[in-house]
Amino acid sequence: MKLYFSPPSPYSRKVRIVAALLGLDDKIELIVADTANPSDAIRSKNPLGKIPTLECDDGVCVYDSPVIVDFLDDLAGGGRVLPKERAARYAALTLEALADGICDASLLQVYEVRMRAENERSASWIAHQSSKVERALGALEADPPAALTRADQADVGAVALACALGYLDLRFEGAWRAGHPRLVDWLGSFAAAVPAFGATKT
Repeated sequence: MKLYFSPPSPYSRKVRIVAALLGLDDKIELIVADTANPSDAIRSKNPLGKIPTLECDDGVCVYDSPVIVDFLDDLAGGGRVLPKERAARYAALTLEALADGICDASLLQVYEVRMRAENERSASWIAHQSSKVERALGALEADPPAALTRADQADVGAVALACALGYLDLRFEGAWRAGHPRLVDWLGSFAAAVPAFGATKT
């Protein structure tokens, strides 16, 4: 299989960590994609030109990260990072959605600065996206996930949250840490339990 990805992407990192947790990382070739390049192969693999995109052995492409995670979990026998029991499954999927939402709002802030001239940027748009991140972090700080002690305790929600916090460290200089000590502790437990988190840091 081939994974078209970008090293800084939190969504790509999520897939890479899940692949490692499932013991599938050695079966996946990593191909760095340039989503801004019209001639990059990613646009022939995924019409949206988005990463991550997984090309399976039979040439079928699967995207994006939640679908790839589901595919890999099924390939590994199921019930590994996507719990089978209903309540646990939807708790994990909801946490994944919240963490991916943090990434979405963070990326929109980054793109507003990266893609627009300074006089074209919208301070209100940046503040709107920033407020989403702050509300999500506040909710998670008030009720953080259980600390991990083993890698096999990591479900897709935990992986997605770790990647979201890692992205905030990468793009926003870890400013979130000052006001969220319980999340800082949680991320420390995740990093200690899941070596792939450190291995996928850019």
